[in-house]
Amino acid sequence: MMAGGPNPAAPAGPGDLTARIAAAIRRERDRAGLSMTEVARRAGLAKSTLSQLESGAGNPSVETLWALGVALEVPFARLVDPPRPAVRVIRAGEGPAAHSEHADYTAVLLAACPPHARRDVYRVTAQPGEPRLSEPHQPGTVEHVVLSGGRALVGPADDPPELAPGDYVSYPGDAPHVFRALVPDTTAVVVMEHG
Repeated sequence: MMAGGPNPAAPAGPGDLTARIAAAIRRERDRAGLSMTEVARRAGLAKSTLSQLESGAGNPSVETLWALGVALEVPFARLVDPPRPAVRVIRAGEGPAAHSEHADYTAVLLAACPPHARRDVYRVTAQPGEPRLSEPHQPGTVEHVVLSGGRALVGPADDPPELAPGDYVSYPGDAPHVFRALVPDTTAVVVMEHG
């Protein structure tokens, strides 16, 4: 790498992520041939909110991005994933992060599904308190979770099993589901398999 040149492995700043999300929303809305009014209606957002997001003036929550993904019929990752170099290392504390507006929950996209693949990988950090309740994703979605640290209730909203470090759970992501941290700094790796 040349001195003073851009570092493709450097983490994106908040402004970079916001601009990337804005461009992705516009791109996917255009690809789908949908008006801003229709996408806002499908996502349960005000048209003014969607306009702000498309102009890069908003800071969308995890819930808003999921709703937009469902409305546009694209995986969440397509709205936040940066261009990938051939070898990619994401250090702890780095990567494009989306925060929940209702829970102390952060999802960092580690890898999106490349063309013709159907999975995305996330690192999740959560704190006790409000759980992260997720509405159903696209039909056929399955979530796989490996708890890295802490303890959490993870899985179907009506009966999530308790996980300890190293435990794995798989459950339908196209039904309501929950991630509730039981101890501080609970971490997990989540793989979303799209149907």
